Amino acid sequence: MKPKAMVKIAVDVLMTLALLFLMGYPFWGDVAHEWVGAGMFALWIAHHLLNAGWYRSLFRGKYTPVRVFRLVVDGLVFLAMVGLMVSGVMLSNHVFAFLHIHGGLSFARLLHMAASYWGFVLMALHLGLHGGMFLGMARKALHLQRPSRVRKILLPILGAGIAVYGCTVFFRRDLPTYLFLRTQFVFLDFQEPIPLFYIDYLAMMGTFLFLGYYVSKLLQRPSGKKTASKTESVS
Repeated sequence: MKPKAMVKIAVDVLMTLALLFLMGYPFWGDVAHEWVGAGMFALWIAHHLLNAGWYRSLFRGKYTPVRVFRLVVDGLVFLAMVGLMVSGVMLSNHVFAFLHIHGGLSFARLLHMAASYWGFVLMALHLGLHGGMFLGMARKALHLQRPSRVRKILLPILGAGIAVYGCTVFFRRDLPTYLFLRTQFVFLDFQEPIPLFYIDYLAMMGTFLFLGYYVSKLLQRPSGKKTASKTESVS
């Protein structure tokens, strides 16, 4: 694997871990939350610099349904991240305290809450939309052969099970309330076991990964003409 590809994967993995850490705000406190948030912002910038070719390709090629869907999701992720960073700087009591921002804190809290949960959902969906690419890169890096018939059956079943559990957790933890700002506060259980919290959030991430991956596959329908022409050339 090329060094640049390895760096891209490392940045994406670190961003995912940072996202999960940040969702567990009640366990780690303000200082750690702010520093990891600032680190995630730096990783996000690095992610865009490493994928600068994506911007150059925006006006090239045909816009298929899957490409349009990916573009919409990517645009929403961008907006969520900008909202997170702006609100995070406004609310900062440690990392960006030197800016002495005092106004607009009520708005910043609401923006931070909505952007946090939308960012979590959209980033998981974004990863799922590129799941095929990540799986291919992982197979090459680990020198894995094509999956056996058993794995082809078991892995989707396992993924579906995680997705269903994640969906139940999504509603049990009342995420729609935070996504659509039906409250001004996040209700946190400071006594909750940390492993249980992260199992639930990993499952919810799995739900949107699963959704993104299979929506992407559904939208990637091969052209009948191309299939026919390939068959004729072989024969």
